[in-house]
Amino acid sequence: MPKASKEKIMFYGTGRRKSSIARVRLVEGSGIITINGLNLDEYFGVETLRVIVKQPLTATNTLSKYDVICKVIGGGYTGQAGAIRHGIARALNEANSEYRPILKSSGFLTRDPRMKERKKYGLKKARKAPQFSKR
Repeated sequence: MPKASKEKIMFYGTGRRKSSIARVRLVEGSGIITINGLNLDEYFGVETLRVIVKQPLTATNTLSKYDVICKVIGGGYTGQAGAIRHGIARALNEANSEYRPILKSSGFLTRDPRMKERKKYGLKKARKAPQFSKR
């Protein structure tokens, strides 16, 4: 649900991937992307991660229409980039429901279900067993 703050309408989206969680706010602006108080270029050193974050905005041609303010915790850089992409896509879907077919067909609204498997008792990790010797 959009909330007005200082005459600006905000759209919210929560994105998740692996163990990363991103809380994304879209505000009408000029296309500035801020992650944990840092610029996109400062936060992600690798160009491919910057492209991943911008994918939903470029697919819907809204790159210069919204400012993105994001708080992301947990996981590594790749997981965080995927979580931010998921959050931006959800916020765009909330902003305008006409974007849904574009975002859905590109796979940006789908939550990546791959998570770390839990450790089982009797094993060293999720599947790694202790060394076996017959004698």
